[in-house]
Amino acid sequence: MSSERMKTEEFWNPEHIVEKFWNGLKDGVIYARKCKECGAIEFPPHLACNSCGYHETEWTTLSGKGQLKSFVFTGVLNARLELEDKGLKYVCGEVQLDEGPAINAVILGINKKKAREIDGKLPVRVRPVFFDMGRYTTLFFELDE
Repeated sequence: MSSERMKTEEFWNPEHIVEKFWNGLKDGVIYARKCKECGAIEFPPHLACNSCGYHETEWTTLSGKGQLKSFVFTGVLNARLELEDKGLKYVCGEVQLDEGPAINAVILGINKKKAREIDGKLPVRVRPVFFDMGRYTTLFFELDE
């Protein structure tokens, strides 16, 4: 019997979805997966389609543009401390991307005054912000004014 063990990366799909996704954000590219059967976009990327259940998806890129459909200010328990420490104003909201998927995301640059201005105008356009967190880059949004 061989004492050689199979490495995790050999056992799982060799295409490292998480690594490609995060490296893409670092480079200013938003990667998603598109179903080869029904065309649904999976974002964040998944290997299988959550819409029709088909097992094959392929890489695609998203513009990151979309609509802010709703938002809330964070409370003490769910505040983004790394943003609070920098004195940044933000809300958490539902963003409907132009390519289809809807996600919960941080929207930068919204203080209480700006929130009152846009509240009755929803949905409003947003664009992506590739935000350097030090150890990694993440995807936030800002108003597209």
